[in-house]
Amino acid sequence: MVALQAQAQKFLVSLFSKSDDLRRFLKAAVLEKRQMGERKEGPERAVLIAVTAERQTDAQTREYLDELAFLAETAGIATEKRFVQKMSRPNKRTFVGTGKLAEIIAYIKENEIDTAIFDDELSPSQTRNLEQEMGVPILDRTNLILDIFVSRATTAYAKTQVELAQYEYLLPRLTGMWTHLERQRGGTGTRGGAGEREIETDRRIVRSRITKLKEDLKKIDRQMAVQRGNRSGMVRVALVGYTNVGKSTIMNRLSKSDVFAENKLFATLDTTVRKVVLDNLPFLLSDTVGFIRKLPHQLVESFKSTLDEVREADLLLHVVDLSHPNFEDQIRVVKQTLSEIGAGDKPTFLIFNKIDAYTYQPKDEDDLSPKTEKNWTLDEMKQSWIAKANTPCIFISATKNINIDKLRKDLYGMISEIHAGRYPFNNFLY
Repeated sequence: MVALQAQAQKFLVSLFSKSDDLRRFLKAAVLEKRQMGERKEGPERAVLIAVTAERQTDAQTREYLDELAFLAETAGIATEKRFVQKMSRPNKRTFVGTGKLAEIIAYIKENEIDTAIFDDELSPSQTRNLEQEMGVPILDRTNLILDIFVSRATTAYAKTQVELAQYEYLLPRLTGMWTHLERQRGGTGTRGGAGEREIETDRRIVRSRITKLKEDLKKIDRQMAVQRGNRSGMVRVALVGYTNVGKSTIMNRLSKSDVFAENKLFATLDTTVRKVVLDNLPFLLSDTVGFIRKLPHQLVESFKSTLDEVREADLLLHVVDLSHPNFEDQIRVVKQTLSEIGAGDKPTFLIFNKIDAYTYQPKDEDDLSPKTEKNWTLDEMKQSWIAKANTPCIFISATKNINIDKLRKDLYGMISEIHAGRYPFNNFLY
């Protein structure tokens, strides 16, 4: 995997191709970064680094790092070791404390690690300081997610959205990437020099590119709005949920289509819309990009038009991976994200997927400790959520085709009510 810095520099090389001097400087920057990360053939190897708050439990820390490792795996990076430090707040200079930093550096040198990945967004100065101290490329969580989106984007629309997010992430980090330019000094004895002037030129060109991409997205947004307007006569249903919970698989079950589905994060970037007919009732079903903890704000802004499918839907199908040990946290993240994009008050149908993979820990007969959720059977879990959920819910397995017929029946009832309210004199025959 090529780090985001190197990718951004390639973009800039193409943008600045008319300037021989600047192209030479940029090639030197790319070479400088690559030399720092050179290694033998094989998958890229990384260490994961996290700072946890005092109130965060060990179980939460493991779950968060498991997710970060899954992100790394999706990006083609093998995880070698995890480092965790409890701190009230991250170190402003190096994110972790000096002692932990020394421990990480020693491990990286001893085991020839290629990359260090942090489970938070680093400031530009933290990234520069850590690269100088560690001597390897640094990826933060935002950088890693952006890198995955780059590899997943296939359509021109998705590529434009991701490119805008990349440039917005890149802009405040240009100085640290152009270290060879900082050594270019003027001959007048002043602190500034040619390097600083070139960096300011780069910033202006990047800002111009950002402006151009935003204008392009506005045009695309208008086109997408027209397309959605043409579909306004039909009931619209949107699949939402955490990434990798099985939304695309459910889409394929309901619409009998062949939407790409894979056991990796962010398998779907472009919104897919299919016409579905249940008995004699047609509606539109859309599959959208999955949410995730600490979703970069650059992506939320860039994917505004994609998320409009969610905002303008008549009904949301909130898909949950019941087999995940922290599925309740994932529900909370999705609800929070829906509220942030203005879709928190939409009618919602809660779909608990992957019941075939659900496991629990039976209590011993002589164990007198209180029973917790991890000891609940599937039936007990069902009864608990049916009792406390404020929205309709169902338990299914999309891959094993369990309860799919009931899902279709329940959906028919909900959509027919919406349809009857919109077209009171329509008997659903067409």
